[in-house]
Amino acid sequence: MADWTLKVDKVDLAARFGKAAEQYDRHARIQQIIGDHLLSLLPGPNYEVALDLGCGTGFFLEKLQTLSQELIGIDLSTGMLAAAAAKGTLARLICGDAEQLPLATESCDLCFSTLALQWCASLPDALDEIRRVVRPGGHLALATLSDGSLCELRQAWRRVDTLDHVNPFIGEASLIQLCEGHGFHAVTWQRRRHVLHYPTLRELLNSLKGIGANQVTGLRATGLGGRNRLFELQQAYESQRDYTGLLPLSYEVCYGVLTR
Repeated sequence: MADWTLKVDKVDLAARFGKAAEQYDRHARIQQIIGDHLLSLLPGPNYEVALDLGCGTGFFLEKLQTLSQELIGIDLSTGMLAAAAAKGTLARLICGDAEQLPLATESCDLCFSTLALQWCASLPDALDEIRRVVRPGGHLALATLSDGSLCELRQAWRRVDTLDHVNPFIGEASLIQLCEGHGFHAVTWQRRRHVLHYPTLRELLNSLKGIGANQVTGLRATGLGGRNRLFELQQAYESQRDYTGLLPLSYEVCYGVLTR
């Protein structure tokens, strides 16, 4: 069976997303595009209990509320949950970890998770937990980044130094194998490429920072801070301006609606 584990500092992860909570929705274009598409793939509106795993600021809670009688939102970041609560959601909000879900066994009919599972230290453990809380015949609807995501940023960094500045993302075949090996069977499966465009590198990097994802740029880990390295990265990225005249940033996304 495929395996997928990462070194993740969850205290730091929660703090970074919490810090980004106030401006998150302004920068979360790709999250909104991907989440809306995942919603469109759901097989039906009649869920007794639905879970939004990695609910963030609660952008999709209102839409999920119309599909379920009871809704739960779980996120690792208390700052994100505070932002969700401020929107007046009717969902029950819980601070929790996808790898140790604070829910009873077989308590949900739907687990909806968009762009959250790539932050797990152990994706197998998260899938085990999701399978535990989803009732037989229930659904897991997931959207997660796959290999090839942020390829332009990765390529630009490689022209600056030999360090890894962009997180690894799971391959599609490995993800399918993991899901099947942990008791889920695909009803719908898609892989889509989404590309956002930015006029400057600074705006591109700020968009990642604005959604709490600045770790993937390597700014914290390697101290990009100096103007010289930022200039080098900018020069390396400039060669990738496409027909729009803008700087592209690509997201390779696996979408799956799976049954337990």
